[in-house]
Amino acid sequence: MSLTFYWYPNCGTCKKAKKWLDDNGLDYESIHIVEQTPNEDELRQLIHHSDLPARKFFNTSGKVYREHNMKEKLKDATEKEMITYLASDGMLIKRPIVTDGTKVTVGFKEEQFTGTWI
Repeated sequence: MSLTFYWYPNCGTCKKAKKWLDDNGLDYESIHIVEQTPNEDELRQLIHHSDLPARKFFNTSGKVYREHNMKEKLKDATEKEMITYLASDGMLIKRPIVTDGTKVTVGFKEEQFTGTWI
């Protein structure tokens, strides 16, 4: 099983997830989430396969989220609008995102990774 690993190399959580993937011998392709931000179609697929609402894909603790007042913007935003926001700036996206094309995890919790990817 080959995975796609969307990450930001300076992110501590991403580094932990990468170490976990490496330690467990999983094959993956790394994609820098800021340099190669997923487009709207890719995000729509990730959200669909995650069974999570689009709002769970936002990096709510990030500087860009605060600077753009996203908390207010998201209150009445449709899923389509949320996806447009996410595609506009990789720093708005919660990371890491891991997918095999059918399953998706957002963020890093070791027990979730173990249950999903092993």
